[in-house]
Amino acid sequence: MSEASSNRRAYDSPARRRRAEQTRDRILTAGSELVHEYRTWDWRELTFRAVAERAGVGERTVYRHFPTERHLHDAVMRRLEDEAGVDYHGIDLANLTDVTGRFFASLQRFTVDRTVPTPAGPAFAGADERRRRALLHAVAGATPDWPEDRRRAVAGVLDVLWSLPSYERLADAWELSAADASGALNWLIDRVIALIQAGDAPLAGQ
Repeated sequence: MSEASSNRRAYDSPARRRRAEQTRDRILTAGSELVHEYRTWDWRELTFRAVAERAGVGERTVYRHFPTERHLHDAVMRRLEDEAGVDYHGIDLANLTDVTGRFFASLQRFTVDRTVPTPAGPAFAGADERRRRALLHAVAGATPDWPEDRRRAVAGVLDVLWSLPSYERLADAWELSAADASGALNWLIDRVIALIQAGDAPLAGQ
């Protein structure tokens, strides 16, 4: 056997691959820890240098495992999904509620501030407050026997559906027409109303 072949086999040894996997895992653990500490969902601070310092490795080591910061960010996102128990490949309508429940539970482990923008001016803030009061009043009128926290939860759901971010998500990310986006939201609002009228209150922690 030539010396070059022997060196190549030593380079590709199982022990070396194990060490590389352990180093990669350390890097991803460091990235996950940093993201959990950020006050926003802006990952511009999730750099090779920041992750390398947290992992206790050199920047070149991070670069060997992830050729660009986009590759690093994608891998950290997949680590967060694994931590939350979210597997997009295995989602169907039968387990969707369970998966989303795990996702929302995982958000409690982050320190991020609120990311949904509040109305900027007094006029918008006033309109927002009037809409929330009206929704809560409407729900309360139809659910006199429900506890206050259930009423607020359902009124909040209606408020989320009746909002610009929900409409923009459908129009932009899902490329729906204006009519289809508003129609989809109205379709869902009608079904929430039907559940309210049927006395189907959300359970605590559900």
